[in-house]
Amino acid sequence: MAKAKRRTPGFAFDYLSGGCFSEVNLARNTSEIREVRLQPYYTRDFAGASQKTTLFGEEYDAPFGIAPVGLQGLMWPKSCEILAQAAADHNVPFCLSTVGTADIETVAEITKGKAWFQLYHPAEDELRDKILERAWAAGVKTLVILADTPTFGWRPKEIKNGLSIPPRMTLKNIFQMTTHPTWSFAQLAAGAPEFKTMKPYIPKGLNMKHLGLFMNKTFSGRLTTEKIEALRERWKGNLVVKGIVNHEDADRVLALGADGFIVSNHGGRQLDSGPSTISSLQSIAKDYRDKTTVMFDSGLRAGPDIASALACGAHFTFLGRTPMYGVLAMGEKGGNHVLAMLKRQLQQVMEQVACERVEDFPKYLLETKSSCQES
Repeated sequence: MAKAKRRTPGFAFDYLSGGCFSEVNLARNTSEIREVRLQPYYTRDFAGASQKTTLFGEEYDAPFGIAPVGLQGLMWPKSCEILAQAAADHNVPFCLSTVGTADIETVAEITKGKAWFQLYHPAEDELRDKILERAWAAGVKTLVILADTPTFGWRPKEIKNGLSIPPRMTLKNIFQMTTHPTWSFAQLAAGAPEFKTMKPYIPKGLNMKHLGLFMNKTFSGRLTTEKIEALRERWKGNLVVKGIVNHEDADRVLALGADGFIVSNHGGRQLDSGPSTISSLQSIAKDYRDKTTVMFDSGLRAGPDIASALACGAHFTFLGRTPMYGVLAMGEKGGNHVLAMLKRQLQQVMEQVACERVEDFPKYLLETKSSCQES
């Protein structure tokens, strides 16, 4: 992370690393997941550990994937494509954001049709349907829809750095670019980052201010029953709702036909006074793990964190910041380096506690900050 910060202009690094308001929930996510305790067994017969995981009928080489992150190309040129390729190389899912800096077709080609797509719900049904048709035609089989962004989060660092809506370029930002020549020359070679998936629908000739206003008006935040019903009717593949943190919302989205959900608080970027994701997972997973596919993101930074989330009941996990830190630190090699590192770290935990299969992790849960549970 330190190297990533050194190689990147401050405004770009802050966009990735920052949370909302005073960043209380950002810190809570990472601190509370590290209060989870696992029980090791050192004399058991142990045949070895396998990270192979089946998710929606697809077998992956590890129980984690790359979470959707907006404006990836702003933070490092071509980082969206770099991470999609790394995911394909390691046979784990890559989820593209609607406001990512590569388009659906490019990512689908890189991942050989195994990409997931996260939809920010458009205000107009016609635009929604066009995006869904493109995703399906590109081979996307899993659609992720957001529940945790009913309104834009209040993120002081983004406002200070001019990355709010509408965006602005400050003299401070320009100075930061001049003091990071590797980043600047790479951006110059790659071209200015754009919302590539949205590009066909953006009127030509908009300046940055009007582009920001256009994007602000294009998406409708709160995920209502009617929106979920319409998406379920139109989408033929797997439908996943991201941002579930309580039983009421879990019951509702499953009743409306969701194939699974992701326990998430948008990386601590929306509500400072909300619960940590690991505490939400503990509450939800025990009641829904046997009913549907329960996934998890927000707060994961390393292999032991992944193990903790799996032990608390998640079937699968996603990381957003950590893979991006790898790209910021190492460029094109960063994605593969981080995924290989996470696999090694998780493997070490499995071997240490004598967990042979990913799905057996809940048997090794010993205690957490909020409760002590017998395995």
